[in-house]
This record gives sequence, structure tokens and C-alpha cells, in this order.
Amino acid sequence: MKCAFVGAGAVARKYASGLEESSLSLTAVCDLDADRAGQLAAAAGATAYSDLDDLLAAESAPLLVNLTSHAAHADVTAACLDADRHVFTEKPLALDATKARELVATADRRGLALGCAPINHACDAQRHARDFLTDGRFGPIRLGYAHAHVGRVTEWHDDPDSFLDVGPLYDGAVYPLSLLVSWFGPVDAVRVADALDVWPDREDRTPGRVPHIESMIEFRAGPVVRLTASLYAPHRSREFNSLELHGDDGSLYLADTGALAAKRETVSVGGAGRPYVAAPHPQPERTRPYIFGPERLAAAIGDGNAPIRGARRAAHVVAVCNAIERAAADGSRVDVEDSDAGLLAVGDRSCPPIRPPTRDASTNPSTGGAEEGDPISNRSASQTLRDAAIRLPSVGFGCSRYRDGEYVDRIDSIATALDAGYRLFDSAELYGNETRIGNLLDAPGSPDREGLFLIGKVWNTNHEHVEEACRGSLDELGVDAFDSYLLHWPDAWAYQGPLRDLASEPVEKQEERTFPTDDSGDPATANVSLEETWRRLEELHDRGLARTLGACNVSLSHLERLAETARVPPAIVQIESHPYLPRAEIVEWCHARGVRVLAHSPLSAPGLLTEDALCAVADGHDVSPAAVALAFHVDRGVVPIPASNDPAHLVANLAAARVRLTPDDRRRLATLEDPEFDRD
Repeated sequence: MKCAFVGAGAVARKYASGLEESSLSLTAVCDLDADRAGQLAAAAGATAYSDLDDLLAAESAPLLVNLTSHAAHADVTAACLDADRHVFTEKPLALDATKARELVATADRRGLALGCAPINHACDAQRHARDFLTDGRFGPIRLGYAHAHVGRVTEWHDDPDSFLDVGPLYDGAVYPLSLLVSWFGPVDAVRVADALDVWPDREDRTPGRVPHIESMIEFRAGPVVRLTASLYAPHRSREFNSLELHGDDGSLYLADTGALAAKRETVSVGGAGRPYVAAPHPQPERTRPYIFGPERLAAAIGDGNAPIRGARRAAHVVAVCNAIERAAADGSRVDVEDSDAGLLAVGDRSCPPIRPPTRDASTNPSTGGAEEGDPISNRSASQTLRDAAIRLPSVGFGCSRYRDGEYVDRIDSIATALDAGYRLFDSAELYGNETRIGNLLDAPGSPDREGLFLIGKVWNTNHEHVEEACRGSLDELGVDAFDSYLLHWPDAWAYQGPLRDLASEPVEKQEERTFPTDDSGDPATANVSLEETWRRLEELHDRGLARTLGACNVSLSHLERLAETARVPPAIVQIESHPYLPRAEIVEWCHARGVRVLAHSPLSAPGLLTEDALCAVADGHDVSPAAVALAFHVDRGVVPIPASNDPAHLVANLAAARVRLTPDDRRRLATLEDPEFDRD
């Protein structure tokens, strides 16, 4: 779509930098400074203007992008709307709420699209944070702290006058306010506010509005947020553009509400009574360019729509800023005049929680959350969980207690994994800790059941008692059904009775019950075929105890036998895999049939993490060798399920999904394949 820029300053150059990769074509640039307009227009092959009326008369571009100074936004937008042009404007929409509402009304009346920056609600870090807010882990959000430290613009901006004229609210505070309104809906009132006229004596240029202001704002959905906006506090303060939200059962910290990309540490989560842990976005870093806002608006226009929702939110933010100023001047509570009921909170019934981030083996990565304006399906929890056999997180968490020849406690690390954003948990009755995991899942600060993918496994001694084993595990976990219930091994051993809460027993007793032997010291086997055991698993599926079925530690011949006889085919196959043992034949067989593959023991192969080829790839991406070993699987559509008791390693393992391997990386890693690999 053709577009024209009105304004050719520093922000216009940022928008223009993304044009080449966008669907927009810049045909005209207008600026009161003719030389500046000419320079930007020449770089884009566009026509330069110094008068807006001349541009509107001569150019047919249907979309105008308003990149003028803060105070000029409203008048320029009004002129463009009056000329029947769609408009995307930089923030703020206006400096006065009445004027902002008039702009929205004009666009609505004329059937024109009107959008407004910032686009932060559509960026990866903010959408990732929203996913945490909608999964039930925090309980009701009651309190928040938001910072907008624009900083001393005379020190860092080449044209600070516009910032000084409007003050910190209309330039900086719009970032956290826009995000909070998109999450929680409208602000009802400013409970209290205060302003400080602080500014360095050495500065010749002074702010036109109060440079530092603090307020307590009350959202209709419940939260009360303390907002600090400042031109005095340096923009490189510890708290620059941050947001911290506290609920009954946990807390969320977003380091930068205006971030255009999700860094590993941008989002952090603290479960009830637990310290914050980084919650890395589970997909490769994606930066939203400035031009994304106009491009998105143009796409809607191309589809025959004229959205104004973003402008309505922007108008409400202006009304909140106006109310903060009045509250600071009067020292009293101020109601927000246009507390728009149409601005829905993420917790409203009409905007239900969204599934966690997932990656499908046959599609492009998905961030899991819907874009603003996308239809959000009212799917039931059971429908969502049935689909989850196909759509799985990129990296899961292994709950096995067995590590380096010893049993270890995994509960604290599982709690940390929940906070960090792991959504797939691989459990088994053999691991003996299902009761403790169940207690953790039932405790405050854990996500809703619908947001998790839980795997259980029947142990070798229970092939003739599959239902007993499954119901026992479900009881210990405190859930009604597994998302997938797996055969732990194809080998059947002699029954040893129910395996309940093994971790509470002495290690010798655990070993005796789970690894029975005959008089010669060999495994005490049972005469039960793979097909018989699978039929018992299918009965669990029929009864709704397992939404999907799977098999672990199986060979290709085992899978081919199941393919011939199974009424309910496996949805998941879990095998040991790593660069030494890629298991390409099984992976290809499974993917050709829509079966997801999970890789257990992805990091524990002796010597793997010191391999020169692995380390060279890691150095190229500035990550650890372990991250590359996990990315090796994600790159193939395989879900690795590492385990760790180290919080830093745990976060790094989840972040490994962000590593994007190159063809050269793949060739290097392929050299590590060892057909003779054997742990023994």
C-alpha cells in the first residue's frame, strides 16, 4: 500500500529504516523543513513537500503516517482525516482528551482507520508477559509499579524541545499505560498524584510541563498501579521503562514496557514465596520495526476494515494523563472521564486465557497469544489439551530424580521451571515424586492445569496393571487425566504391586521394587506382549484418563508393529537423542505420520558438551554448548526434555529454543554422529 510520511525528523528515519522489508511503499514526505523532507524523500525515491495541504492535494496515498512533533499530532491527524485519509500517528494521539475523542469519532464517522503508537502490546516480550498473566499463576493482580524515565532529553536527543514542551507523561508514560490498558482495560480514577518541579540549574532549556510526576491509578479490573514519569530521572536509571505487577500468588517483572524485541531477561516471574527467575521467550528473537504499526493498519485496510481500537486506547491514555495532571494540581482524586467499557481486560470472559507458546512440527513457530483484533476462540479446556499432542512447547522439563548414578530431589527445580515458563513436564511412576509434584501444582503461584502438558509413564512391572498404575499416578498428581500417557519401556517385568510415592522409601527398597530380578540376577520378566500392553493403554484413552498415548525407548520395529495393530496410534515417541545419536530414521518415520518426538537425556551423553564442533557452534552464537545441544533438537522439530537443579542452567535450557542454527552449524553438528555410541 502507498503511504506518505508527515514529519521527517529522527523518528521518521526509524520508521523509514523498516520500509524495505515491509509491504508499504513511501510515495511522499512532508516536513516544514524542506531540506529535511528532501533528504528523506530522496533516500526513498519519494516526492518531498513542505506544506501538508499541497501533499494532500497532489498525492493519492491512502495512508498517512503522522511523525510530527508531539504537540502537532492532533492537528495533523485531524487534517488528514478531513481529507479522507487513513492515519497512523506517533504517540500521543493528542494532548487533550476531548480532542483525542473527537479524532476517534471523526475516523469512525468517516469509516477511516486510525491507529496510534506505541505498538508495544503486539511485541514479543509484552505478549509473553501477557501469557503469564492469563494462565492463573498470580491470582488476582492487585498492585503494580510502573516507571517511565524519559531522562534529560537535552543530554541525549538532538531535538529535545518537543519533549520538553509535553513533559514525561505524554512521551514516556504512554508506554506502560498503553500496555496496562490493553491488559486490564480502562482506568477508572487517579486516586492521588503529586508533581515535582526539579531540573538542573545548569540547563538553559527547561520543561514546559512539570518534569517529574507520580500517581496512583485505579483500573476497573482491580489493580492499582503507582506510576512514576520523569524527565529528571536519567533514562539510564536502574528502572527505566519497567513494570512490576503483584498478585495474591506471585509477581511478574517486565524490564522494558516499550521493548521491540524479547531479550532473555526482559520478563521475570516470582512464584509465591520464591525469588524471581528469568522467563525467556521460547522462540528466536524477533524485533518489531517501527513501521510494523502502519503496516499492520494497512493490512487491515486492505482487508476492507477500518480499525480504530488502537486509537480508542490511545484516547483513553490521553484522558488518564489529563486526569493525573489535574490530580497533581488539585491534590484530590480525579475520575477518568472516558472510562471506556469497550476496552476489555485480559481476564474478561469475552477475552479468555490463551494457550501457552507452542511450536508445531509442521508449521512455523507460534507465540501462542493472539494479536489484537485476532479472533480468540472459546475453546474448552479439553479441546485445547487434545490439540496439545500435536502442538507442544519447544523445550520440556524432565522430572526424573535419577542423575549421575544417584537420586536427587527435583521439586525446587520443578517450581523454578514453572516460574520460568516451562509448560511440558515429563513425569513417571518410576520417578516416585508425583505426590510432591501434585502438591506443587496445587499450591498458589502455579499455572492453571489447562496451561500445562503433563506426561505420565507406566513402569515395566505394571504392563498387566496399566489402569492401576495410571490411576495411582493421577491421584498422586491430583489431576483427572494425562495429556499423554506413555509406555516407559517395551519390556514387561514381574508385577511388584502398586508403585506409590517411591521417593519416600529407602533407595534399596526402591530398587528392589522397580528392578526385580530372578534367581540368576537377571530381570524377572513377565510374558506380556507389546500389543497386549498397548490395548490396555487404549482402554485408558477410551475412559478419558489419557488424552493421547505414547511410547518411550522403542525401536523402529516396535513402532511398525504398533502402526499395524494399534486402534489408537501413538501421538508421542520419546527416545534418547543427541548429536551423537540423532535417531534420524525414527524421527523421520514419526514426523511423516504426525507423531511428535521427545528427546530424553539430551545433555548427559559423556563428552558431548566438550566436543570441538559443538563448542565452535556455541561460540558463533554466544551461547553455551548445552544450548546448542538443545537447539539441535528444536531445529529438527524434536522436543528436548532436559532437567537441571541449577536455576541458571534451567533458564538457559529454556532459552535454547531461541538459537537459530545455520546450514553450516547443521553440517558441523552432523559430524558428531556416532552409530556405535553406547553409554555402557
